[in-house]
Amino acid sequence: MAKSGKPSSDDIELFRRSVGPVRKLQHDKTGPLRHALPPRPRRQPVNSDALLTDSFSDAFDAGEVSSDEILFFARPGLQQRQLQRMKRGQLQIGAELDMHGMTAAVARGALINFIDICRDQHVRYARIIHGKGYGGPGTAPVLKNRLNSWLRQHHDVLAFSSATIQDGGSGALYVLLRSKQ
Repeated sequence: MAKSGKPSSDDIELFRRSVGPVRKLQHDKTGPLRHALPPRPRRQPVNSDALLTDSFSDAFDAGEVSSDEILFFARPGLQQRQLQRMKRGQLQIGAELDMHGMTAAVARGALINFIDICRDQHVRYARIIHGKGYGGPGTAPVLKNRLNSWLRQHHDVLAFSSATIQDGGSGALYVLLRSKQ
């Protein structure tokens, strides 16, 4: 290359041989930049056997709770103000699931479907009524203990708290869900 900054005729000839035949563009404008949307996975048909085996571990021990015990769980990093409003029942409930009379196996599938529906409908705040467990066998409330364990394991659940007296007290939970993004 010459010192003047212009390429020499030898350089131009070498470039043309290495690039090959070219054609002149009709215009120098580009098309609009389009961001490709991420693919949305197809919803698989619900297979209740797969739901029961793949979802939650019953070996996860969150500790046994009594019928009247107040539950509370929050993942790190949540705003304390929002958690206080949830505990007081001041957030607007977008969906509700009533588990009265369900067995643990049916309740597990219902919970998974409920959280999926909430995520698809952009529901951030829900109420789950599980009852106090007075009618079940033994002394410990089965559904309340299972929900305490299952909700802690679900990645879309950010926090949950026992409801206020008006909304079911220790027989119901307010659940704060991750926003769908």
